[in-house]
Amino acid sequence: MQTKQLGTTGLKVSEVCLGTMTFGNQSDEATSFAIMDTAAEGGVDFFDTADVYPLGGDLSMTGRTEEIVGRWLKDRGTRDRIVLATKCAGAMGPNPNDVGLSRKHIMQACDASLRRLQTDYIDLYQVHSPDPQTPIEETLRALDDLVHAGKVRYIGCSNYLAWRLADALWTSKLHGLAAFVCDQPRYNILFRMIEDEILPLCEAHGVGVIAYNPLAGGMLTGRYRQAQQVEVGSRFALKNSGQLYQRRYWKDAIFEAVQEWGTFFEGRGKNLAHVALAWVLAQPGITSAILGASKPEQMRESLGGVDLKLDADEMEACDEVWYRLPRERDREIARR
Repeated sequence: MQTKQLGTTGLKVSEVCLGTMTFGNQSDEATSFAIMDTAAEGGVDFFDTADVYPLGGDLSMTGRTEEIVGRWLKDRGTRDRIVLATKCAGAMGPNPNDVGLSRKHIMQACDASLRRLQTDYIDLYQVHSPDPQTPIEETLRALDDLVHAGKVRYIGCSNYLAWRLADALWTSKLHGLAAFVCDQPRYNILFRMIEDEILPLCEAHGVGVIAYNPLAGGMLTGRYRQAQQVEVGSRFALKNSGQLYQRRYWKDAIFEAVQEWGTFFEGRGKNLAHVALAWVLAQPGITSAILGASKPEQMRESLGGVDLKLDADEMEACDEVWYRLPRERDREIARR
């Protein structure tokens, strides 16, 4: 497991980040603890969560994932070792100010996350998605105050279009405010839209990139070979989020591309999840890739991809998947 510098900061993180959005829904607490143990044993010291998790939950379940992570950190005594990241912006209640990136909501959300995580500081506090109704200066001033209060060490964003990230970086520079040190976009062999603008922008301004969905919701593991009835309990069947993942990946063209890609690598004796992760980690500008799991054995297997190096023919085979997929204008900026 390699360690990388997050953007131009002095913060070091593991090249694999543990994604926790299954905790409390797809994975019960004991299983979640086992997944975190497995990740930590594998050298992962970078954990990512969000106040709205678990994935597929409703308002009655928000915060459950952070609570589980907090109990693990306390039980294992690992808080100082783990680089802890969480996010805000999503709806945490039914009231108008229970969502978004207003000063009111950010301050409330941060304090609530600190309580659930049983810590007095968050290493990386990210805005989960843009809030067009709130001026970016208001959002950044609130985050800047959290940094100066010692509640947050660094700030970042997720699901931002390039122009929004550029606007945020300029606003921070103009007013002398804490700036986003990283971006968290969707990125995998089947979705490479960020290469057009996001990655060049981040490279030019020293912004780290933490890629989510490196395995495309499991599509790149070989688990799904052809269009079929969605498997109960899978990410594609979850309440409130299953349809999102189906829109992203449950398409005939993707099944066909993955089938051909998988046949090529299986002929070379390569684990498909390892190939998908290795490809993301090999891309210029990528700091870390977020790996999630619903079982510890899935996490243990996926981590094998950090040691895999793809040769030129294998990299070309991965590129061909993207080149041959039909182009669709994907402007979806949706919360996980």
